[in-house]
Formats: sequence, structure tokens, C-alpha cells
Amino acid sequence: MQTMNRSQLLQWINEVSFAVTDISLYLDTHPDDKDALAFFMKYNAERQKALRLYNNQFGPLLLDNIANTNFWNWATDPWPWEGEC
Repeated sequence: MQTMNRSQLLQWINEVSFAVTDISLYLDTHPDDKDALAFFMKYNAERQKALRLYNNQFGPLLLDNIANTNFWNWATDPWPWEGEC
């Protein structure tokens, strides 16, 4: 994951986010499935790691990742549709 460029890292975040959301819906109806819970834990950790890496390298991706500063840096980087991702 360390060697991914911005686009690759965004793709990975999308993939693991989908997996986490999908398995969480499954766990809503199968809360005792230990394999599903292990899958959730593994990919949720991967997602958190990828989000931290993205935040450190490219800036905040989610509002949760905005640093406590005196400057609102949320919108200072190019937006994904501006073609620089």
C-alpha cells in the first residue's frame, strides 16, 4: 500500500470500503458468524490504515480526518473531477 499513487490508493479505499459496508450488512442478519466478523475486522483495519495513509500523503478525504488547525484546508487541494487524482 505504501507504493500506491493517489489514484491507486483511492481505488483501494473504495474497494475495502465496499467490502466493509457489504459485510456489515451481512452481519446485521448473521451476528454470530465468526468468519464474517473476522473478515470485517481485517478489512475495517485495512480501510482505516488506507485512510490514514491517504490523509498523510494527500490531505483529508473525510471530514473526520481534518486536523485541528486555525485553517480550513478541506477544499485547498484539487477535487477528484479536476483530473489531478
